[in-house]
Amino acid sequence: MSISVFIDGAAGTTGLEIRERLATRSEIALIALDDADRKDAKKRAEALNSADFVILCLPDDAAREAVELVTNERTRIIDASTAHRVADGWAYGFAELEPAQAAAIAEARYVSNPGCWPTGFLALVRPLVRAGLIPPDWVLTAGGASGYSGGGKAMIAEFEDGSEATGYRAYGLNLEHKHLPEMQKHARIDHAPIFQPAVARAYRGMLIEVPLPLQALPRKPAPAQIEQVLADAYRDSPIVRVLPADDISLVRIEDDAGTDRLTIRVFGNAERGQARLVATLDNLGKGAGGAAVQNLNIMAGFDQTAGLVL
Repeated sequence: MSISVFIDGAAGTTGLEIRERLATRSEIALIALDDADRKDAKKRAEALNSADFVILCLPDDAAREAVELVTNERTRIIDASTAHRVADGWAYGFAELEPAQAAAIAEARYVSNPGCWPTGFLALVRPLVRAGLIPPDWVLTAGGASGYSGGGKAMIAEFEDGSEATGYRAYGLNLEHKHLPEMQKHARIDHAPIFQPAVARAYRGMLIEVPLPLQALPRKPAPAQIEQVLADAYRDSPIVRVLPADDISLVRIEDDAGTDRLTIRVFGNAERGQARLVATLDNLGKGAGGAAVQNLNIMAGFDQTAGLVL
C-alpha cells in the first residue's frame, strides 16, 4: 500500500522535520509545491485536495483556512498547530494517552497533533489521574525547559545571531499559555496546571517536571506505586518508556534530543512523602514532527514506528 502526503508548511521547522522522516520511505509519495507556488491559493488547494493525507505545519489561522480548502470527502488531515487540539470532531493525536487512543486515531479523518509541553505533562499525569492517585480537582504544577527550536525561525535566529545571550529564560509569566486548555482537557482535570515554561540555550530537547506532595494526596501513594502505575500504562509502547531512577543523579534536557522517544522517571523520597516526575523528549521529535509521523503511520495502517528514530 502506498499513500500520497502533502505537508502544508513544509519549509517551517516542524515541516522540515516531518519531511526528513518521510523522504526516504518508498510507501509514501510526497506532494511538493515550488517556492513560487506555495502562496498560490489555487495550486495550494489543488495540492491539499489531491493528497491522501495532509499534514498542516502552519499558524493557527492558516491551519483553519487550510481545513476549509479541503473540499473532498477523502483527504485526511493531521494538524500540527494549536488550532484544533481541543476542538470537537478532532481526535487527539497522542497515541499513548488512553488505552483506546491509537484506535481512535486510526479511524479519524481529523487528528490534532499534540503540543510538545502537553505531551510531556500528559504522559506524566494522565495515567495517575485515571488510576485515581491524583484527584481531578488537584492543583498541579508543571515546569521545565525546551530547546529554542520550539519557538520557530524567529526564536532560532535570536539565539543564533547573538541578539539573545541568555542561557535560560522563563516565559508564559501571565499564566495564560496557549497550551493550558489542551493540558487541562486531555488530563481530565478540573483546573489548569500552574505552568512554568522556560527556554534553554539548547537547539533541541526538552525536560518537563511535575512535583507531587504525596503525603498530601488523599491516597498518599508511595513513589514506587506512582512508578508502577506509569510503567503499566506504557508497558507495551515502543516509544514511551519508564526507566528506574535509582541510579540516576541528574537528568539533562538533551537526554532524548535527536530521537522520537519519550522517557519518564519517578524520583521520590518515601520518608518525606514527595516525588518529582520527570519526562524528557525532543521538542521537534515526539513533541512535534515525530508525533505527526507516528499519527500518519497509525492512520495509514503502517507500523507506528516507521521512519522514527528510537
